Amino acid sequence: MNSRIAILVLLSFVCASAFASGAPWYKWKSKVDGTILCAQLSPGEVWYKVQGPFMESQCRKPGNPQ
Repeated sequence: MNSRIAILVLLSFVCASAFASGAPWYKWKSKVDGTILCAQLSPGEVWYKVQGPFMESQCRKPGNPQ
């Protein structure tokens, strides 16, 4: 009986993760020297978001906001 419960729990996690999506990517610009980079999270306090969201790490394919 315990093995059935374990299998059901495992299957529920697998099914839930199938619907998960990746975090969006954004272009960030440095307030110090104007450098632009693509990242999912802010690289620090001296950076601000200039474009996005994007679907991939090269910030070329527009994505949907979450």
